[in-house]
Amino acid sequence: MKPSGRDRLIIALDVGTRAEAISLALTLAPFAAWMKIGLQLFTAEGPDLVRAIRETGAQAFLDLKLHDIPNTVARAVESAVGLDVQMLTLHLGGGSEMIRTAVSVAPDTLLLLGVTVLTSANRETLRETGIIDDVSQQVVRLAKIGAECGIGGVVASAREIGALRKAIDRNVKLVIPGIRPTGSDEHDQKRTMTPAEAVAAGADYLVVGRPIIAAPDPAIAVKQILEEIESAL
Repeated sequence: MKPSGRDRLIIALDVGTRAEAISLALTLAPFAAWMKIGLQLFTAEGPDLVRAIRETGAQAFLDLKLHDIPNTVARAVESAVGLDVQMLTLHLGGGSEMIRTAVSVAPDTLLLLGVTVLTSANRETLRETGIIDDVSQQVVRLAKIGAECGIGGVVASAREIGALRKAIDRNVKLVIPGIRPTGSDEHDQKRTMTPAEAVAAGADYLVVGRPIIAAPDPAIAVKQILEEIESAL
């Protein structure tokens, strides 16, 4: 059985307090299986917040984009496993030794995700850091490194889904942020796509934050996004 829209949708809890995060998780857990805890929220509230999110019945996606020496990243992965996290991100720019070391300590219950190029980045961003290839080429390069090292999934914008589906094994999950329903403000995202477009292109999971959590009624917003996803399945 293919995953439903609810199984594919990840709510980005991009808020600053435990109270806000728990309120959103309780409201939205019936509609979305996954809640993403990013740097802002984790820094403010710490590991106990992850446990509290799990208590709402949601699966936990800890988005810390780990990038450090291999041993440090491996120990961080083990700590995340101890928090009962189901998804965790690391930066593929850390290289193959770091990735392999992280993969070696990740159990089957953890989907370890490799971040390629942030959806806020563009070609000019890459050039500032000495990368002369375009965004798509860099995304594919990093994704191939991750796949060769045993990563379970990659994070990239919807614009690279087609290239990634051709370049890496279909078993490597594609987790796609920068999702914007038709008519939504793109904010700081530069490479966006609608939920229906992303699913039709081959995304496994969609990450949606502000279009839901900043909506006047988040429950209504998430239902509309689910309808878009289901229409494309």
